[in-house]
Amino acid sequence: MNTWRSFVAGAVGGVIGAALLILVLIVLGVTDVTKTVTITPTPVAIASPVASPSATLTPTQIYDKEATGVVEITSTFPTAGTDVFGQSVGGGVAVGSGFVVSRQGYILTNAHVVFDSGHRATKLTVMFKGTGSQTRTVSGTIVGVDTESDVAVIKVATAGLSLNPLPMGDSGAVQVGEPVVAIGNPLQLEFTLTSGIVSAIHRDLSPQSGTNIFNGIQTDAAINPGNSGGPLIDASGNVIGINESIESTTGGNQGLGFAVPIDTAKNSLGQIVRTGHVAYPWMGVTLQTMTPDLAKTLHYNVSEGALVAAVKAGSPAARAGIKAGTSTVTVQGQSFTVGGVVITAVNGKPVATASDLVQAVGAFKPGDTITLTTVDRQGASATVKIKLATRPANL
Repeated sequence: MNTWRSFVAGAVGGVIGAALLILVLIVLGVTDVTKTVTITPTPVAIASPVASPSATLTPTQIYDKEATGVVEITSTFPTAGTDVFGQSVGGGVAVGSGFVVSRQGYILTNAHVVFDSGHRATKLTVMFKGTGSQTRTVSGTIVGVDTESDVAVIKVATAGLSLNPLPMGDSGAVQVGEPVVAIGNPLQLEFTLTSGIVSAIHRDLSPQSGTNIFNGIQTDAAINPGNSGGPLIDASGNVIGINESIESTTGGNQGLGFAVPIDTAKNSLGQIVRTGHVAYPWMGVTLQTMTPDLAKTLHYNVSEGALVAAVKAGSPAARAGIKAGTSTVTVQGQSFTVGGVVITAVNGKPVATASDLVQAVGAFKPGDTITLTTVDRQGASATVKIKLATRPANL
């Protein structure tokens, strides 16, 4: 029997860890499940290109137009000390990809390309494609890293460079079956083009930070180690995602590539450029999805929504009086904490699952006040106002 394994596509020589696709319980600010990862896209405080019209381009035309905006990133990591035998532990070099997003020298890539095991790369080398086989290599610096969305921003000095920013599209408009291409540096084969289609959308991705990235894009365009951080581009030449990982039994491409949606990356980009970090809204609750079958088994008089399993002390949810579960039961081998309320709507908009609630709350900013509709075990409904906080860094 084959064992499925998911590999982060930016690692060379095992420097970067694996990233597993998961379908798990969703959490808003508690570490024992997974965290929310998407908030309202914020305007980027840099001069980024406008997405091109919806003309259909061939893969060759896209490559000719945009390959010079893709880069190879070589990251050198520090050693973490020595083992009992006096040998160096950690450290090494990883090779990934990235793409230019402004003429000021900002470049988007994956966090795992420049951040490994809690350590930022101590040295970045950025290679640009020139005419024909010519290349140019410069030094880069890390502007900021968002491990929650597996997005990082780096910067290069612009002197002497003719930068080609790539237009960023709308990942919310992506459709299954539309053609796409990936440009990157798989297995250190610089500036490689692969093509395919969008195989699926709304995938939950799990980078090595263990959080969930919602609305991930699945593609059968060949993605291999070294493609991480490179662009996934639609037929109009717009970047719709950042290639992030592959699912494979062998470690090589099997037509299962995954990309962080560009709308998520835009938000990280804007905040990192302005502040150097990304702030996420926080309620402080652990959630489980309520279904009709589960409601019947647990004796709840509400058939769908987000069941509140736990509330963190001192959190916005605790201050608002959100009731958490009080006892644990096991249903088909899975534990559920029961007795808490079920959240069924945010500002009047229904939510059917825990994931729906995470994404709905993610559409707001820290400091915003939202209204939740809750239903208790007996079916009594109530509305609760919660002022969202900034998620603590230790969660």
